[in-house]
Amino acid sequence: MALENESDTFDIGGEMTVHRLGYGAMRLTGEDIIGKPDSEEEARRVLHEAISLGVDFIDTADSYGPCVSERLIGDALHPYPDNLVVATKGGLLRNDDGDWLPNGDPDYLRNAILGSLDRLGTDSIDLYQLHRPDPDVEFSDSVHALAELKDEGKIDHVGLSNVDTDQLETARDIVEVATVQNQYNVANREHEEVLSACEDAGIGFIPWYPLGAGDLGDKADALREIANDHGASQRQIALSWLLHHSPVTLPIPGTSSVEHLHANVKSASIELSSDEMERLD
Repeated sequence: MALENESDTFDIGGEMTVHRLGYGAMRLTGEDIIGKPDSEEEARRVLHEAISLGVDFIDTADSYGPCVSERLIGDALHPYPDNLVVATKGGLLRNDDGDWLPNGDPDYLRNAILGSLDRLGTDSIDLYQLHRPDPDVEFSDSVHALAELKDEGKIDHVGLSNVDTDQLETARDIVEVATVQNQYNVANREHEEVLSACEDAGIGFIPWYPLGAGDLGDKADALREIANDHGASQRQIALSWLLHHSPVTLPIPGTSSVEHLHANVKSASIELSSDEMERLD
């Protein structure tokens, strides 16, 4: 049987149906997420292979590169398949030292989205996310800017990233929030309360750092044992756990390798028993 994305689906914003296992395009860049990848041809091959495997949700950001990941996606995949949802983010600047600097100024966000629209080759962003709240800008002002851009037709759905429950509630008073993207994985449950709020509201929860870069803490032993039982890698079990843990999670493991892409997609076909879930939970 040919390999395919066997994850079930979720309706982002109640209308954009995607397979829950997506693809994060941060790694389609150079070292430290700055500059072009070593092989743009390989990066395009990864994107095309993801589509061929049934991945229909791709997440990127204007700060990846910066601009490199968005441009690669636009060059490789435009015109996009009808069922493909491309999400991007704005609100973080980069410098030569590789720092991530929040900028939630409304004028900056309005300008940033024009660049994303151009690089992605589209008139409207499927899902546009505030990448990080800016401590020097009123959070509601940043969200109002995205709400206005949605009203103007430049954004189809608004998402948030790196927020707490209070910020989520504030944003929902301003605009319909389709997704929240926070750090979350089998070993890091800091944002469990945010995930719970998303479940209650039917909001998609996109866990970034879904594999924890191998830092699995006190879950390492259970993961190793369960992985051995399934003939899988610990990272595949960690991804499978995310899919089993909540019906609103949308994991977006990233890679610059077709081989690793295949391994990630295979994780969607791994069935974890209630006992295995209990050991990991």
